[in-house]
Amino acid sequence: MAEITAANVKELRERTGAGMMDCKKALGEVGGDMEAAIDWLRTKGLAAAAKKAGRTAAEGLVGVAVEGNRGAVVEVNSETDFVAKNEQFQEFVRTVAELALSASDTVEGLLAANWPAGGTVEEKLTSNIATIGENQSLRRASVLEVDNGVVVSYVHNAAAPGLGKIGVLVALESQGDKAVLETLGKQLAMHIAAANPLALSGDGLDPALVERERAIASEKASESGKPADIVAKMVDGAITKFRKENALLSQLFVMDNKTKVEDVVGAEAKKAGAAIALKSYVRFQLGEGIEKKESDFAAEVAAAAGQA
Repeated sequence: MAEITAANVKELRERTGAGMMDCKKALGEVGGDMEAAIDWLRTKGLAAAAKKAGRTAAEGLVGVAVEGNRGAVVEVNSETDFVAKNEQFQEFVRTVAELALSASDTVEGLLAANWPAGGTVEEKLTSNIATIGENQSLRRASVLEVDNGVVVSYVHNAAAPGLGKIGVLVALESQGDKAVLETLGKQLAMHIAAANPLALSGDGLDPALVERERAIASEKASESGKPADIVAKMVDGAITKFRKENALLSQLFVMDNKTKVEDVVGAEAKKAGAAIALKSYVRFQLGEGIEKKESDFAAEVAAAAGQA
């Protein structure tokens, strides 16, 4: 069995909100496996669903750019938040987002793209690392496009125009009034930033994620002591709820918290004078999915003093 450390218990507590003793017991029950411990706590009703991918665990900026019917979003990481406030770094992120509109929507393609002042994006990044004095990396990029309609961007808590920690693109396909589409697109982008849907529709959810939820629901339902047929219905109900709450089209619109997003789109189509299809969306949150090493600054200083 893996050793259960205080750091493990602390991490589990921060990720689930469960009590310290419950976290310690959960880790002991599953041999120290963090993800299994989260599931164990959830089956016991001691933790809310943990969206690990939504945890901000790295610094830097997310940048967005829109031109015509095409939009791009990129993420560039840095070691500290100080660099994110650096004008040179901000200009780099802004330019890379603009280049993604025409050059490439892949990291490899963007790094090989020509930098406006000469050289390549990769060479410019290397130069920035040398002059700013901190490691930086172009982590990911995505582009959305429509034949007719609009692509709308939104940055939550913008650090500068088009730059922030959460960037969203929404693609609406429609022949309708552009002003109506732009307004709707902005509202949907704000909803996506806040609600963090995992897929456009329930059918688009990751099958592995759905199965994980089914296993948790099955474990919880089986502990109720109810007959097998009732347990099966409880599990099916839990999965149906999970799909609705995590798919964009079936989520309740954050503006009123009672109307489904797909119904909001349908209502706006009447104002636009033409059908509107919510084609796709992209949501980048800075550092999601990256585990950031936490350092004990006081211990580092003490160690350095001892070595001096």
